[in-house]
Amino acid sequence: MFLGEFPTAPSDFADVMNRTLPLLACTLMLATTGVAIAQKKSGEGAAKKLYCWNENGARVCGDALPAHAVDNARTEINARSGLATKEVARALTAQERAAAEAQAKLDKEKAALDEAKNRRDRAMAESYATEDDLRRAFGERQAVMDESIKASRLGVEGRRDTLIALLRRAGENELSGKPVPKPAQQNVRIQHDQLIRQQELLVQQLAEREVIDEELAAALERYHALRQPRS
Repeated sequence: MFLGEFPTAPSDFADVMNRTLPLLACTLMLATTGVAIAQKKSGEGAAKKLYCWNENGARVCGDALPAHAVDNARTEINARSGLATKEVARALTAQERAAAEAQAKLDKEKAALDEAKNRRDRAMAESYATEDDLRRAFGERQAVMDESIKASRLGVEGRRDTLIALLRRAGENELSGKPVPKPAQQNVRIQHDQLIRQQELLVQQLAEREVIDEELAAALERYHALRQPRS
């Protein structure tokens, strides 16, 4: 007789129940045991943590992290093994976050500049077949600057000679007891200001000429490094 068939006699029903109930009880017991084991393993997998943090100069530990210590630096410890599992740094202040963001921006900009420089260096190595080609390219810049410096030196000499002549004429007027005319005084001031500006321009051009020489030396060094065969 199949279990799905209902017995026709009370004795048959009792016989079926006697054979079925032990089987159901055993199955239920095994299922309950499996659930308990799974729950135990789950509890073992999630090992309990301990937290240790600094508070008012003292080291404090506990199995729970209080709200006021959330931003403190802390060490998380496995309660079973006693080993540290994680180090958490303290939260940054608003000023520190702003400084960190500013530094990150500077680092990003520097990285972009370095990358642009590397691209220029690679382009330079590909553009000039020989060192002489590179020197000729810088030589053109040097020649242009040399001409500018020459013109500025001539300008300084011309302004100085003009100013000396005006001052000599004004001095002669004073020695002879004559007043220096206002247009002459104004002209002296103008020539003096122009001489100062011309001298400042010459100083700037001389500095730029030195920069070109330094750039050439650096470019030659990078050129040789980029041209060296890679091992």
